[in-house]
Amino acid sequence: MHTCRFNIKTKAPFQILILGLILLLPLFTHAQQKKEVEILQAGSFEQSENMANVQRLLNDVIIKHEDILMYCDSAYTYEGTNRVDAFGHVHINQGDTLHLYAQKVFYDGDRSFAQAIHDVELHNKEIILYTDTLDYDMELDIGYYDCFGKVVDSTNTLTSKVGKYYLNDNLAHFTDSVVGFSEKYTMDSENIKYNTETEIIYFAGPTTIRDSVNTLYAEDGWYNTMTGEADLKKHPQVYNDTQMLKADQIIYNKGEGDGFAYGHVHLEDYENRTIVKGNNVEYNELTERANVTDSAIFISYNATDSLFLHADTLRTMPDTVEGENIIKAYYGVRFFRHDVQGVCDSLIYFTKDSLVQLFDNPVLWSNMQQISADRIEMLQHANAPDELMMYKNSFIIAEQDSGMYDQIKGKDMKGYVVNGVLNNIDVDGNGQTLYYAREKEEIIGMNKAESSNISIRFKDGKIFKIAFQKQPTGELKPLLDLTENDKKLPAFKWLIDLRPVSKDDIFRLSKEEPKAEEPGLKEAAGK
Repeated sequence: MHTCRFNIKTKAPFQILILGLILLLPLFTHAQQKKEVEILQAGSFEQSENMANVQRLLNDVIIKHEDILMYCDSAYTYEGTNRVDAFGHVHINQGDTLHLYAQKVFYDGDRSFAQAIHDVELHNKEIILYTDTLDYDMELDIGYYDCFGKVVDSTNTLTSKVGKYYLNDNLAHFTDSVVGFSEKYTMDSENIKYNTETEIIYFAGPTTIRDSVNTLYAEDGWYNTMTGEADLKKHPQVYNDTQMLKADQIIYNKGEGDGFAYGHVHLEDYENRTIVKGNNVEYNELTERANVTDSAIFISYNATDSLFLHADTLRTMPDTVEGENIIKAYYGVRFFRHDVQGVCDSLIYFTKDSLVQLFDNPVLWSNMQQISADRIEMLQHANAPDELMMYKNSFIIAEQDSGMYDQIKGKDMKGYVVNGVLNNIDVDGNGQTLYYAREKEEIIGMNKAESSNISIRFKDGKIFKIAFQKQPTGELKPLLDLTENDKKLPAFKWLIDLRPVSKDDIFRLSKEEPKAEEPGLKEAAGK
């Protein structure tokens, strides 16, 4: 008798694998089949006359499908499918936390998909989504609308024309006509993502946020609706009625009042007509203090002229008078205004009385005059001549011709500036003058005199009249008799090469090394 035998070794491993998968396929298919819709409760049901496979359920309907319970007034079910059309006070409960309410729901259990229509509410933990029509992917837990919707939690309300709510990721994505608000802020945008757990808004597009103090604008970044913290990028601005800050990036903490701005920073005070610029700014709106470094500029502007000042570091702070500020500049200060220019190591500006104090080798230039002292103060007046005070080793030089300089030297000096031109000066202590005498505009010699106190008037940048308060000592020398030593008072320094010639020239590097500590400011602290 012939016997048939199967030799499994003759089968290739790949063939054995395929055979095994074919044998197991019915088991997998059966395991993956979805459970059928169960009708748990209904007051009555009717068989459709037009469609044999359709049932109509009425009165207090309860339907179950897998982990979903559906409650409604009436429903249609379809034999051979897991579809349910539910009507009237529809309530779907999935799991412990998700509830969907609507007047009408078309449910497809085979696709794990539901479309809710009219008076739609999607509840998930403390989050509620309101809309008129909602498509809900129940397998991915994503709900989306395109006919205006609103998401509400314990803190925020966010509305938009189009939205997606990713329940598993605690994330809602809003686009088109986005509006958000709470007790702390209001917001307008076109594209945001909202983390429902952290309550942080992430935006990508023009966005305006208004809190109790400021308005924030940016086209990229995030805003914490709980703390008021923000990271603003792409054309960011923070502004209110009196101030405006813009930069490449602004990091803002409303609770602490801290602000950090980086790149092309522009901080403007409208009330005091001042602008501070730089690439790094630290600012606190509670203390109203700012620190500016890297290409720092201070600008004071008015209807007639503007002051442009550069230093290694700028600091602004409030004065004791409300609404007034103090500006401190130190290390390599250079400034330009059309009627006055100057350099020094450190400077303080008081907005309340327009007082400017210059420390450590200050030098001023006004018209033809060069002015220097150990410390210089300028006091501006609206309807009176500006005052100029010079303390210790005061020196005024005015070039009259090549190599010819009128000079005034003394301990302290006080002068008055009219229309941007030095009009007169009073010398107090150790007064010395050296000036060229003229006859019909022709220089005939050089006057050199000394007196304890001297009063001098200028005309067209030249010494016009001199009054010696005590008997002077001096002489007039003809030009031909002058030596080089005769032409200069002791400590004479003509520093015209340091003079800023334009608002852009304030960035020219100084040859002097900066001091190790903030100079001159201790001296001014008591003022």
